[in-house]
Amino acid sequence: MELFEQITASVSSFLWGWPMIILLLGTHIFLTIRLKFPQRKIFTAIRLSFKKDPDSEGDVSQFGALATSLAATIGTGNIIGVATAVAFGGPGAVFWCWLTGVFGIATKYAEGLLAIKYRVKTSSGEMLGGPMYALERGLKQKWLGILFCIFTAMAAFGIGSTVQANSIALLMQETYGVSEHITGIVVALGIALVIFFGVKGIARVCMTLVPLMAILYIGGCIYILILNHAYLGEAFKLIISSAFTPHAAGGGFLGTSVMLAARYGIARGLFSNESGLGSAPIVAAAAQTRNPVRQALVSSTGTFWDTVIICALTGLVLVTSVLAFPDIDYTQGGALTKAAFGKIPYVGTSILAIGILTFAFSTILGWGYYSGKAIEYLGGKKLLRVYRVIWISSIYFGSTMNLQAVWNIADSVNALMAVPNLISLIFLSGVAVKETQKYLWENRLEDTADPEDL
Repeated sequence: MELFEQITASVSSFLWGWPMIILLLGTHIFLTIRLKFPQRKIFTAIRLSFKKDPDSEGDVSQFGALATSLAATIGTGNIIGVATAVAFGGPGAVFWCWLTGVFGIATKYAEGLLAIKYRVKTSSGEMLGGPMYALERGLKQKWLGILFCIFTAMAAFGIGSTVQANSIALLMQETYGVSEHITGIVVALGIALVIFFGVKGIARVCMTLVPLMAILYIGGCIYILILNHAYLGEAFKLIISSAFTPHAAGGGFLGTSVMLAARYGIARGLFSNESGLGSAPIVAAAAQTRNPVRQALVSSTGTFWDTVIICALTGLVLVTSVLAFPDIDYTQGGALTKAAFGKIPYVGTSILAIGILTFAFSTILGWGYYSGKAIEYLGGKKLLRVYRVIWISSIYFGSTMNLQAVWNIADSVNALMAVPNLISLIFLSGVAVKETQKYLWENRLEDTADPEDL
């Protein structure tokens, strides 16, 4: 296991070197500039996310698609993932994670737009879309679409099942003394039951879970920040300075480099909000929306809520907690988060437990949908049935695996999955610009797209 951990760490380090960091963050900045800063419309996007287009084609409402996307992104990446970034990259990793979210809003916007632009309707009336269809129909590069789907199916075993199951099992064992084997079986059965009902069933569960779990978790973070308010100023300074200059040991933290801060911050940012990964557009394509830009705006709010708000709050909670309580062992991500929330009298541990349970469970649900559509693209319904049996089984095995090895594998496959999607976003950016000019900057958001344009 030790050798396996070293190998996975080496692969992850190679894939998340400067080339990947430049490609990912560069795409975020490129699209932000080329699309004329769609971040400016974030409040319009939030308003649209609660509106319905019932007469438009699609399988679920815009909010249902957003909730499913958020369910897949608001997960352990927000809690354990940010803590892991701080443990290995130092406080500066929080800045890079947050910056990835700010610029990633434009990327998530472009992904949602292309998902609607190039989606297809099956003979049964179901909507299918995502990067594989943009690559096939927009760029005429089906082989890249196939590669994307292969990497998506692989990623679902990391980010979408084993990582989440591992976090749930660890929490249940440490907090309530429940065996990892029992937790793995229960979670696997629960996921199987929900996925059986398809995208509408997944969306219904997510529309209930996401708002409740987000409000509860944000409330807990705000309470801790009130307790640690005396360290907020120092935490801000430490996060920003450590992002650009090597951080010497002190203040409860060990020394870290700028490269480590950037690598872990950006990697965890992508893991958390999935901007550029290409997963969220798969469910965005199922939304009922009258034109591509409306759903693009709604999709962009996922990154705003996930990283700009929730990950930023988590990062501040963790850094202020280490400053306030230097005896906390921050080198273990899960232990750091547990210690921080443990400062909330009586209910702190329960808030964290409920947060991780609901976040991780809903993330598995979302990835069950993503990977299912990828497998359908590769081999149809028959292959999907075989894949799902194996994938649901991985939820159980993930509950008993070593956490660090799991994170390394997840990071590696995420990088591979992102590359074909980023290629489609860069080379189809002209299409995104044209649609954005037509509907957003000419104030025609209420217009219905001509079917021939889709």
